[in-house]
Amino acid sequence: MIKFGTLGTARITPRALVYPCIDEPGAFISVVGARSRVRAEAFAHHHGINHVVDDYASVIAHEKINSVYIPLPITAHHEWTIKALRAGKHVLCEKSFAANAREAEEMAAVARETGQVLMDAFHYRYHPIFHRAREIYESGLLGTIREVSARFHAPVIDPGDIRMQYETGGGVTMDIGCYPISWVRHLTGDEPVEVTAVAEVGPPDVDVFLATEMIFPGGIKASTSGDMRPSAKFEASITVKAENGQMRLDNPLIPQNWNSLELTVGGDTTIETFSRRSTYGYQLDAFINAVEKGESLLTGPDDAVNQMKLIDRCYEAAGMRLRGE
Repeated sequence: MIKFGTLGTARITPRALVYPCIDEPGAFISVVGARSRVRAEAFAHHHGINHVVDDYASVIAHEKINSVYIPLPITAHHEWTIKALRAGKHVLCEKSFAANAREAEEMAAVARETGQVLMDAFHYRYHPIFHRAREIYESGLLGTIREVSARFHAPVIDPGDIRMQYETGGGVTMDIGCYPISWVRHLTGDEPVEVTAVAEVGPPDVDVFLATEMIFPGGIKASTSGDMRPSAKFEASITVKAENGQMRLDNPLIPQNWNSLELTVGGDTTIETFSRRSTYGYQLDAFINAVEKGESLLTGPDDAVNQMKLIDRCYEAAGMRLRGE
C-alpha cells in the first residue's frame, strides 16, 4: 500500500494526486502539512485526509506514510526531496524537478544512495497517446525524420503568480515551457547536440516567452516554445515532419480533456483518439509499480537530470541566469 504525505496544499495536488488516489485502491493520502495549519486542516477536511501536522518536517517523519508528494515552489524541491529520501520515503516530485542541473544531480545521487524511488512528475509520458506517438516515430513508417516542433502556450495573468518570481524558480521554461522540451527529448529518445534560444523577459530574470532551435543526432531539427504572456493563446501540440509524411499530436499535455493523433503518410490521413483516463492516473500506476515491483520509470532521476541539463542550456543560450543562482 502506497501511503502518501503531501507537502503543502498546492493547486495541482487534487488533480495530480488526490483524485487519482480515489480511483486507486493501492494508494491513498494519509498526512498533509502546510505553512498554515488552518489551510492544511481545511484541505484535509475537504479531501478526507486523516492526519494534519504542523510543518513539512512532520510530514516526512510521520509513521503513517511511506511516500511523499512534493508540489512546492521549484526552489524548495531539492531540500525537501533529499530530506524525504533520507527519511526512507519514496518521492513523487513535481516538475520542474529542481532549480538547475546541479541540484538535480544531488537529488539523483541521494536516491541511488538510499534505494528509494524518485519520480519526476511528467505525467503525460505515461498516457497511451504518447506511447502511440513513440511507437509510430520509431517504426520507420514516416521514413527519415526531418523536424519536430513542440508548443505549449497558456497565459498567466496574475503578476503575483510564483511563476513570475525568480526567487521561487519562476520563468516559463521552468513551468509551461518544460513540457515541450521534455516532449522533444522523449519523442526522439535523445539529447540535442546544438541548442540556440531567444527569450522575452518580464519581471527581472524571469522569461515569459522562450523559443529554442535544436539539432539532434542524425541532423533532426527541433523547435520548442513556451509562452505565458497575457496575450498567449492556448496551444499544446507536437508536430513531426518526415520523408513520408507527418504526425501531429493535439493536447498530449492533458489528453483526458480532449486529444487526437493525426497521421499522414503517402497522402492518406488517419486520426486516432485515446483514453480519457487522467494522465495522473497512469502516472500513479507507474509510481506504484516502481515502489512495489521495482519497475523502471520513464521519468526517473537520471532522466530528470538530463531534462534539467537541457533547461540550463536553454537559459544559457538565451543569455539568462540559471534558476537557483
